[in-house]
Amino acid sequence: MTTARRTYAGLTARAAALGLLLGCAPLAQGVLAQEAPAATAARAAADALEAAHMRLDAAEGARDRVAALTETVKAYEQGLAALRDSLRDAARRETALQDKFTTQSEEIAALVSTLQVISTEPAPVLLLHPAGPIGTVRAGMMMSDTAPALAQQARDLRAELDEARALRSLREGAAARLQEGLRGAQLARTELSQAVSDRRGLPKRFSADPLKVQLLVATTETLREFAQGLPDIVDDDSVTDAPDHDLTGRRGRIPLPVAGTLLRQAGEADAAGIVRPGILVATLPSALVTTPVAATIRYLGPLLDYGNVIILEPQSGVLLVLAGLKTVYGETGEVLSAGAPLGLMAGQSRASDGVAPAAATEEAGPASDETLYIEVRQDNVPQDPAGWFEMTKETQ
Repeated sequence: MTTARRTYAGLTARAAALGLLLGCAPLAQGVLAQEAPAATAARAAADALEAAHMRLDAAEGARDRVAALTETVKAYEQGLAALRDSLRDAARRETALQDKFTTQSEEIAALVSTLQVISTEPAPVLLLHPAGPIGTVRAGMMMSDTAPALAQQARDLRAELDEARALRSLREGAAARLQEGLRGAQLARTELSQAVSDRRGLPKRFSADPLKVQLLVATTETLREFAQGLPDIVDDDSVTDAPDHDLTGRRGRIPLPVAGTLLRQAGEADAAGIVRPGILVATLPSALVTTPVAATIRYLGPLLDYGNVIILEPQSGVLLVLAGLKTVYGETGEVLSAGAPLGLMAGQSRASDGVAPAAATEEAGPASDETLYIEVRQDNVPQDPAGWFEMTKETQ
């Protein structure tokens, strides 16, 4: 059995688990009318996962497997995000129903008591009135008006109780489904890391002199200084031509390299009062980071106080700085296509992410523990990334 098929066999078992996991979103759709977007995202993730597995099964080399596994990891992340969205909405709805039951407890008790009395008394007795026939007619008219309203209240109460029970059942089973999905995602990430290490033959624009790289890292104190010194680390004898992409027509439409939520805009001070020209995106633990556009890796590794950094050059004079990754893939000088894996964020995903009781509040955001810093520099002058990247509702 080939490596690709061994990988496919292992991930197919996880795909079945994800199928059960994604079933939660359509279930929530049946409980909550507003769940359609999460259910749609879940179905799209399931379709993407199936397509990725088919591509993985047909992969013949490490580069093909890298592409297929990248799609697999993204599909898992999309599915898990859809499930978390469903569960957060379900938790909020359950809390709202519980609050309603608490505030209307006396009214509900009176309704139940009245219904119990009506159900135990014979109909003729209910219609008798001490004022005689006229009073009896009036009583009958009042009952004809009151009974349907009471019955409707009872039906509404039963529907809400059934909804609350369904929501509770959904949330109780979520942890196990999430755990299965997380295991599948982690297996895919592990296989992806192995496939990247086995990959050979990527086009390379240049080679970097390791001593020059170390010297530049040790002697620069700012990102600007480091960017200015990047040309000096190149071994001139190794330079080859590479496509120079024009991003002019793509500004504002470049996809973000990671799925997440915008935490801080360019020029906004952080908790320590430090202002940086880039944006900060909150991500889930172990999230996959990919190339937003075809680009050359100008540098990757630790830098200053940014943690692990990858600097991409998609166009002559334009640098994309991505900082905060735990694991980085590739080598300096390699030319990557759009959507190629760059690395993974830090952290360990937990089954409780996104479904804890605290997530039931409207203010609760995604269970994001890690942050990716993104900076754009043109001719070494910082640019507002919001003018370059596509900022969706999730990242605004």
